[in-house]
Amino acid sequence: MAGLYLHIPFCKQACYYCDFHFSVNTDIKAELVKAIIREMELQVHYLGGEPLETIYFGGGTPSLLTEAELNSILNTIYKLHPVAPTPEITLEANPDDLTAEKLTALARVGVNRLSIGVQSFDNSVLQFLNRAHTADEATKCIDAAHQVGISNLSIDIMFGLPNQHEAILYKDLASAIALHPTHVSVYSLTVEEKTVFGKWAQQGKLNIAAEPEAARQFEVVMDTLESNGFTQYEISNYAKPGFESQHNGSYWQRKKYLGIGPSAHSYNGDTRQFNISNNHRYVQALSGGKIPFELEQLTRANKINEYIFTTLRTNRGCNLAVLKQDYDYDLETVAGKALARMVANNLITQKAGTLLLTRAGKLVADQLALEFFASEK
Repeated sequence: MAGLYLHIPFCKQACYYCDFHFSVNTDIKAELVKAIIREMELQVHYLGGEPLETIYFGGGTPSLLTEAELNSILNTIYKLHPVAPTPEITLEANPDDLTAEKLTALARVGVNRLSIGVQSFDNSVLQFLNRAHTADEATKCIDAAHQVGISNLSIDIMFGLPNQHEAILYKDLASAIALHPTHVSVYSLTVEEKTVFGKWAQQGKLNIAAEPEAARQFEVVMDTLESNGFTQYEISNYAKPGFESQHNGSYWQRKKYLGIGPSAHSYNGDTRQFNISNNHRYVQALSGGKIPFELEQLTRANKINEYIFTTLRTNRGCNLAVLKQDYDYDLETVAGKALARMVANNLITQKAGTLLLTRAGKLVADQLALEFFASEK
């Protein structure tokens, strides 16, 4: 089983923290949809005929697509690929796009999971982030989604924001939980260089949360969501039982996935493709029957390190037997001293040959993974 990701690179306005590829100019949206369909036709054999179990519209803001555009894309998918009987079809959306009419249209075309970019239920925070919606719009759209029958709802929340006190975070989490989502994704602010926040940071105008404060907020997130019936199945992702994101899970389980659209990535186990991050050049290339991408041949070290990095972040953990069997990599031999130190410091536990992060380890997950990485020979 495989996954399909479609990058829809349009937004109404630029959020000050976002460094994903997008444009606020939607003049070529119709042309880009045609190019996406053309790319799917050219990439029809990439997954080797494996059935699709997940279809994910990401961005950007996919909720800017019309019902006709979504239908056109989905009809092409079903024409070109075998699809599982009940695929997970996710669409990322902003609250200001999700009117009752829009939600009804999404349900009609087959979208059965929404990932809603709320970020905060505090209007002052939303304004600071330059979000286009209000807290009231977020609440109303989620209630409306339940009413039209889309009950598999994920809410995005951010923490570690400048001047974000714990009281605001508690309120955001309580507001999210009260709306009965099946999934919550909670992300710490990362200040990227080519964003408004990045420029403000360089100018000394951004009061970035100190690491101890961000760590305390992360613990608030874990405690609050877990005490309300959510399982932290990946560092940033929490789900009610049975509602883990199947699509994101495919990334962590080394399943094949095809990425369509500007800046989208594809993975087949041996190579990774990166589409060009330029809307006009993407459309132009596809109009000529060419896919504008770069290809990376994954080395043994690439595969080992990606497996360690992704699995260590999940509640399934990093299986040492898989590293030995699939990559001939004995982590205990290569990094035994580092592992022993982490176990002694209660950062990692080892159960039945699987490494699992402790609560303390989750606060420094990426740093721990780096110590286990294989080097290129």
